[in-house]
Amino acid sequence: MIALLKMALRDLGRNRRRSFFSALALGIGVALLLLIAAFITGEMRGSLESSIKLDSGHMQVRAQSYKLEKLSLAYEDLIQDPEALAAQIAALAPVKAATPRLYASGIVAVADQTFGVRVIGIDPPSDANAPYRDGLVAGEFLTADDRSGILIGKSLADKTNLNPGDSVNLLVNTSNGEVDEQSFVIRGVYRTKIPTYDQATVFVPLAKAQAITQTENHASAIFILLKDMELVPQVVAALQTSQYQVLTFADMNVLFTELESYMSAFMILIYIIVLGITATVIVNTLIMAVFERTREIGILSAMGMKSSRIMAMFFAESFFLAVGGVAIGLVLGGIAVAYLARYGFFMGDFGIQGFMIGERIYAYLTLNDTVTLTITAFVITLLAAVYPAAMAAQMEPVDAMRGGKQA
Repeated sequence: MIALLKMALRDLGRNRRRSFFSALALGIGVALLLLIAAFITGEMRGSLESSIKLDSGHMQVRAQSYKLEKLSLAYEDLIQDPEALAAQIAALAPVKAATPRLYASGIVAVADQTFGVRVIGIDPPSDANAPYRDGLVAGEFLTADDRSGILIGKSLADKTNLNPGDSVNLLVNTSNGEVDEQSFVIRGVYRTKIPTYDQATVFVPLAKAQAITQTENHASAIFILLKDMELVPQVVAALQTSQYQVLTFADMNVLFTELESYMSAFMILIYIIVLGITATVIVNTLIMAVFERTREIGILSAMGMKSSRIMAMFFAESFFLAVGGVAIGLVLGGIAVAYLARYGFFMGDFGIQGFMIGERIYAYLTLNDTVTLTITAFVITLLAAVYPAAMAAQMEPVDAMRGGKQA
């Protein structure tokens, strides 16, 4: 076996430039796939994290009949005395924050412009509001007793040229099916780096939201953040009741779960396509090696080397090309992924509502993706050696020594 490996290395060294570029082609393919995998995983991971922080929380408790997509304000669809329920949930050890939120559909009117928004009534001091408090780019945050203040996103502020201190009219649906319109003063402008969210979401203190929608002492949901995502099943078990529905982030982000399974299958297909293309370079290299060493193969065969060992020699060459190519790919891909993991890739505004796609996507490479890609690269590169190895093994010794006539 050692002698066979030495022969394979010697044969690759005969044309070092060709061998290097063959390995480089494989390396570029591996690096490209690493980058694609890290890009997709980073986007999925970032979107889910943003959804948990901004929209779904790790969990939500709602009335049994409440449907978020309808933004119902009917009393039977809301939670009564939400502050008391939130306090009980917050007392659980795994819970980081539990706060009532009231959701309503509304329209922001500025001069002759109107923008459809989701109005969220929040308890300003809650830790669950940290993304908006920390993301404040102008003005100040809301206070619980503010009866005329509103917090708007930077995207909406940019489109309307609004600044803290300016007034806007807000039209909101009420519990009796009517529409109420009131004037609000912009207290602050927040930025989550998700343009579609910042444009379509405004915040008012919970008490004010309850007053304008005529839902006093009611809330749409209890928004819950946990100290650790792994504690979700434990808290679900503690909160199970026939009075409320308890939804986890997985229940509220079904699209992410479905998309993740589709993307896994898609990535396998991309692996095969890209590595299949790069494998053609390996095939070409080994076929050229067969023709260049026809006499040598004939002599080895005449001296008694079995066809299986001749094939093994070419598989060894393919293995060394795979080792070199994968090593190059891991280095190049690792550098690119590390850069994008730190600085991200600016994507701008996708304009897709309901999907938490940020302005900048940060790469995130998992060990599973790295191992899967490495194994796939090795397998495809070894498979690329089947035809050239079989071609060499099938040569008749006499014909090979006379000029390479194939059997």
